[in-house]
Amino acid sequence: MTGVPAGWIERLPKVDLHCHLIGTVRASTFAELARRERLDLPDTPEQIYADINSLPPDPDLYRDTVIPVPQGRSADEPEVSYSLFQVSKWVTSVLRDADDLTRIVHEAFEDAHRCNVRHLELFFDDVPEHLAGLGYEGSVAAYAEGIRMAERDFGMTGRMIKGIDRSKSGGEALEHVREMVAHPHEYVAGIGLDNLETAGPPERFADAYRLAGQAGLRRTAHASEHAPTAVNTVTCLDVLGCDRIDHGYYVLQDPRVVARVRDESVTFTVASTTSRRSWRPWRRASIRAMLDAGIGVIPCSDDPGMFPTTLTSEYAILAGQVGATHDQLTAMALRAADACWLPDDARADLRSRVQAEVTALDAEFGLA
Repeated sequence: MTGVPAGWIERLPKVDLHCHLIGTVRASTFAELARRERLDLPDTPEQIYADINSLPPDPDLYRDTVIPVPQGRSADEPEVSYSLFQVSKWVTSVLRDADDLTRIVHEAFEDAHRCNVRHLELFFDDVPEHLAGLGYEGSVAAYAEGIRMAERDFGMTGRMIKGIDRSKSGGEALEHVREMVAHPHEYVAGIGLDNLETAGPPERFADAYRLAGQAGLRRTAHASEHAPTAVNTVTCLDVLGCDRIDHGYYVLQDPRVVARVRDESVTFTVASTTSRRSWRPWRRASIRAMLDAGIGVIPCSDDPGMFPTTLTSEYAILAGQVGATHDQLTAMALRAADACWLPDDARADLRSRVQAEVTALDAEFGLA
């Protein structure tokens, strides 16, 4: 670690802006619900989680990247691998009703609270067919109840982000946004394009994003994560009107885009840990290069229950393996507060509280 005490990292007030709800579900909760629903699994949920290892796509796509992408397997890959998408489908299949949705949201906040997370923004997916009776409004109401419980129990704030599945059509995305606009909710702050980047180019969703912007919804997108190009990030900024970018490592492919996102102070939510285990060193080297280029990165937990990781672990990796300094980590914590999707007054209050806590923490640890 670069001279940053572990205790300081643990107690640092944090904001997590990129976290997928299904990816937060605890193995123990999955096990309980799988037994209840009599789901036949190839192993115990605990072992399945331990063996999550999404295999990379065609390596020929990644032959000439600025940061070399590992072409082989890593030493820590399990003998039997389960993809993150497969495990997420299993977990989704055992959610039976609104109470289950409320429970997993509350547990996500409880786990984040243990890492001193003050504000959490959760991606939620389309309503699965077996919960169609809840509909969009019913599912959002269940999620919101989990956030209200977290506000009461942990003193946290939170918002939800409607995930736009890029493997589906632009028309389907537009219908989802129309439903959001027709049924606004104070805890649903915006939309975020997700799923494998190679499954759908961002321009496919221009109409959905335009409507979201007109309705005052905030916008983000996974970009330059799987497709080895900076172009998708530019499209997300210029065509989709994104407020921030999730991941974005391949912006390093184009120095002009690097200069632009630095000069425009674009915020990137980055994760040092991924279900593609062989890519973890590449992720960390990319984040190091982004820091060196002056790009505004902030750590996120992404799918903390399934990787597994925590936001504290992500900060520790940045301080240790990536080599981020105390000042850089502090800047990340403050940038995360600034980039959150709370209303202006609540965001300013969050920023002020994070700053005050960091100042007191620095004094206690002799880092002032």
